[in-house]
Amino acid sequence: MRGPLPLLLGLSFAALVPATAAAAPLLLISIDGLRPADVLDADRRGLKIPVLRRFVAEGAYARGVVGVLPTLTYPSHTTLITGVSPARHGVVNNLTFDPTGINQTGWYWYAEDIRVPTLWTAAKRAGLSTANVHWPVSVGAAIDHNLPQIWRTGHEDDRKLLRVLSSPGLLDRLEREAGRYAQGIDETVAGDANRTAFAVRMIADYKPGFTTVYLAGLDHVEHEHGPGSAEAHAALEAIDGMVGTLVKAATAADPDTIAAVVSDHGFASVERDVNLFKAFTEAGLITIDGGKVKSWEAMPWFAGGSAAVVLARREDSALRAKVAALLARLRADPALGIAELFDPTGIAERGGGGEADFWIGFKPGTEAGRKSDAPLVAPAASKGMHGYDPALPEMRSTFLILGRGLPWKGDLGEIDMRRIAPTLAKLMGADLPSAELPPIGSPAR
Repeated sequence: MRGPLPLLLGLSFAALVPATAAAAPLLLISIDGLRPADVLDADRRGLKIPVLRRFVAEGAYARGVVGVLPTLTYPSHTTLITGVSPARHGVVNNLTFDPTGINQTGWYWYAEDIRVPTLWTAAKRAGLSTANVHWPVSVGAAIDHNLPQIWRTGHEDDRKLLRVLSSPGLLDRLEREAGRYAQGIDETVAGDANRTAFAVRMIADYKPGFTTVYLAGLDHVEHEHGPGSAEAHAALEAIDGMVGTLVKAATAADPDTIAAVVSDHGFASVERDVNLFKAFTEAGLITIDGGKVKSWEAMPWFAGGSAAVVLARREDSALRAKVAALLARLRADPALGIAELFDPTGIAERGGGGEADFWIGFKPGTEAGRKSDAPLVAPAASKGMHGYDPALPEMRSTFLILGRGLPWKGDLGEIDMRRIAPTLAKLMGADLPSAELPPIGSPAR
């Protein structure tokens, strides 16, 4: 993908992976949008997060995780659970490509879109039971006790949908014991607290060998108030307590449990939207009628701090040349904040999906606007964004791990996100040979 693999600092191969390391139950917690420096520099930033700081003091941690293209929630979480880039696993954006809007803002919810084995399937092959609460791209996954992530409108009918898509009888039983489960569309810290309570109940009742839990609230607040804001700090402090509750429940179920905390991407502050719809409409590539797309020749596929561009006819060389010329003109305008343009070869080199014909990378501070009737440049709709080039330091994500049988301790340096899944598979006595990179501490293949 992006040159040589990041080095693991200060740790020998022998110290990293002892040959006699025993398999252990694994709890995998994702805190969406958690920046590594918020944990590593917590004291200087005034953050009171004793649980996450314990991972650093007693376990092992990466100083940063280099993510995938694009640095969005769904592609990144699928890499975290598979160990491969979006080009191979197939989840290449948050939203499915839907140029005329008929899918009502449909996300990549369905595990059947994942083209490679996952940690859930690896755990089951190793004879472990599995549980999940709200992990992205988990609808229909082969998980024993599954509360997948899905929503449509937030209407009460969404509860019926989730009940049908969860493991049979699971939601009804848990709601009798723990109250109403949060709506899938609820990305607040309060929603995280609710799901934490359900995860605790599942861990206590089923004692799974591999559990995944996804917490969305920090990302939600960072979009609304910006990374590093007082509101984001308060959200992370509350989530820190939830992590402590989950770890306590898991170690009560089995004292040998290893707990890992990951995130999917970093965050950057934003000031402006660049509305590619405007430019494509003026170039005659999109026709808008009544605020909706009537027809299209080339369509932006928004990814926060970047955007793919898809051609209606890939074989049409004249269309490709027209779009390339438009993008070159846009990049030449410094007011638009376009840092880079990639053709399919450049996208493939970075592990991006083959569905895109071009890729537009914005500079931090600029995001892709989404409104069909907005001006080309407008004040940003949010205060924080991700989706930028994974090589940018602002996009580094988090990896922390703790457990009494952990085979390493301390600073792991900077790691590639694709190494996390095979590492976790090895720790729970499973194997993920489809991963693109070897486990942390193993020699390069």
